[in-house]
Amino acid sequence: MAGGCGSRMGAPVPKQFLELGGKAVLHRTLEKFIDAEPDIRVVTVLPDEYIGYWKDYCAARGVTARQTLVRGGISRFHSVRNALEAVPDGALAAVHDGARPLLSAALIKKMFGLAEEVPALVPVIPSTDTLRALKRSEEASGEVRYEPVAGLRPDRSLLFRVQTPQIFHSEVLKTAYMQAYDMSFTDDASVVEKSGVSLAFTDGEPLNIKLTAPADLMLAEKILLL
Repeated sequence: MAGGCGSRMGAPVPKQFLELGGKAVLHRTLEKFIDAEPDIRVVTVLPDEYIGYWKDYCAARGVTARQTLVRGGISRFHSVRNALEAVPDGALAAVHDGARPLLSAALIKKMFGLAEEVPALVPVIPSTDTLRALKRSEEASGEVRYEPVAGLRPDRSLLFRVQTPQIFHSEVLKTAYMQAYDMSFTDDASVVEKSGVSLAFTDGEPLNIKLTAPADLMLAEKILLL
């Protein structure tokens, strides 16, 4: 999934095309899946205006992975729905954020192995920060205010951060995406869960961060040096 514009990064091109250690972020993400599963079939969802850009990049950099390029939709939900038209039945479909390039090939291999036995598999990591429920508002002057939400005290021992790739039996995912769009759909797992399918979970990786803001890109550069 690389169909967004990444406006919070504030860069001249979408974040999936920014350079990370000498390669585009999306290139690094793609390589992790090829390393884990050399015969994988990749469906790459892109902004319409960057499909040519990505083709030129792949040609110039010798990216030989089998890719089907798909135009993104008006939202992530619609982009995934577009991509599913290129996914066959009887497959394991891993939906991953193109801007998560730091996952390991070991995680991908582990998840594909586990996903054979369950219809929907989601990687999660524990929340280690103290959590507080607040209502954020912004005044016309630009001043930001936070107000506590009375009676809501999140227990961090019960809360986990959800990552990608999320892996599904392709028929399960296709059926789920036949539903009408709902604002409650925050990821593919929420779409599948609403269709009535139970989710299974496994440990994700702390370094499997999503690059959203400039600080994330700087952190990723440092992680590559480890």
